[in-house]
Amino acid sequence: MLLLKRKLKVETERLTLRPPIHSDFRAWTALRTNSENFLTPWEPTWAADHLTRKAFTNRVYWAQRSVSAGTAMPLFLIRRSDQTLIGAITLDNIRRGPAQAGTLGYWTGAPFARQGFMREAIEAVVHQAFNRLDLSRIEAACLPENAASRGLLEKSGFKYEGVAQSYLQIDGRWRTHVLYAALRKDRRGKSEAG
Repeated sequence: MLLLKRKLKVETERLTLRPPIHSDFRAWTALRTNSENFLTPWEPTWAADHLTRKAFTNRVYWAQRSVSAGTAMPLFLIRRSDQTLIGAITLDNIRRGPAQAGTLGYWTGAPFARQGFMREAIEAVVHQAFNRLDLSRIEAACLPENAASRGLLEKSGFKYEGVAQSYLQIDGRWRTHVLYAALRKDRRGKSEAG
């Protein structure tokens, strides 16, 4: 099994992607609080302690354990020009053996949406997943009406695969999602025949 290094860091043109650290708490809380109305229609209902230091500390420890175990790659998006936290992306549920797959999730703070940051992050994480972690498949899901997320996935090379009924609880109720995937060696639509 390939494990991620503890000092996981991915650089892109405008971003540094790295696991959360304890000193991110204030920036994370401020961004989540200021973006609450923007984020909550697309996310599971926030726990009562979601924005507390204790919950954030647990998030940091989970990230450290997950990176060390090779089961997830939880990363904060830090804008390199001013070291501002602008969102997060997680490659989670990394499955080895015959699957060699993982599940992608992400969010961007409202002030940073639709500026190409998340596309840059997705492309970097997919590259890491295929070339460093030796995964074969990256899956993602979003609500059917989330046109921005669907467009982002499609522009990032993900292809629509279908629908999952009552896939996740979002904003307090079970919601159907559309499913997308990116494959390391994408042969969909190709044939060996003549």
